[in-house]
Amino acid sequence: MSENPFAPRPDMQVWFGTQIVDVGEARVSVFDHALLYGDGVFEGIRIYNGKIFKEKEHIKRYFESAKAIRLEVPMTAEQVSKAMYDTMAANGIAGDGYIRLLLTRGIGSLGISTKHTACPTVIVIADKIALYPPEYYERGLRCVVSSFTRNHCNSTSPRVKSLNYLNNIMAKLEAQDAGADEAIMLNPSGQVAECTGDNLFLIRDGVLLTPPASEGILEGITRNLVMDLARKRGMEVREVAMIRHDLYVADEIFATGTAAEVIPIVEVDRRPVGNGKPGTITMQLNQDFVDYRNA
Repeated sequence: MSENPFAPRPDMQVWFGTQIVDVGEARVSVFDHALLYGDGVFEGIRIYNGKIFKEKEHIKRYFESAKAIRLEVPMTAEQVSKAMYDTMAANGIAGDGYIRLLLTRGIGSLGISTKHTACPTVIVIADKIALYPPEYYERGLRCVVSSFTRNHCNSTSPRVKSLNYLNNIMAKLEAQDAGADEAIMLNPSGQVAECTGDNLFLIRDGVLLTPPASEGILEGITRNLVMDLARKRGMEVREVAMIRHDLYVADEIFATGTAAEVIPIVEVDRRPVGNGKPGTITMQLNQDFVDYRNA
């Protein structure tokens, strides 16, 4: 049997619980509620030029997600920051990279109750990531609107960056089955929410439009930055509810996220967006993002 090309490097070091260990020693119990029920939270964080990008914002959201599901982080924000930098150093990451910061509920019983779960476990992985091949940023993504509805805000709130991503995964699988690159998800009211792992922006008549957090989206950190960059260019930015029709008639569409950064969308449900090529404003905002991150 051939080796798994996606397996971690055998020399990788990860933060597990209270210390850095070899990746082979970082073992989550089969009784951890993160495995049994997807019970935990995470953050995906970029490293640029040896610095953790938007570190305070990511740590703040990490703690907010944990609080929302009544999960206590067994470390302070300062300790989490140190754990991330220590993990970077242990893996020799001095340039660009990616951090996956996780928090599991801990070991519990086979029942759904959390009364007897042990201490939550903090995990930090520092590595590289490329969500889309480089050529996708030049030609843009082809998307479909998914039949899988984004979670209702009174179910598993999309504002919690939960370890349970099944909703998103099913939409992604549907997109792949349709020969598309990505799926756009609607909320239970039929309004535009987000992609399977990224926030969504539309441009119409020079105005930048994006669904508000109340429409069932993750309040993205890259999303907030791109809105700031657009305002600095004098663009009008609106957080408004939108429907599928707005996707079909948009001049430009793009997605934003920590892993994806800023990536154009050129097709939705076999309908070209604009002229079917990455838009001028999209590419300018992408360059603004690159300049900001490299500053």
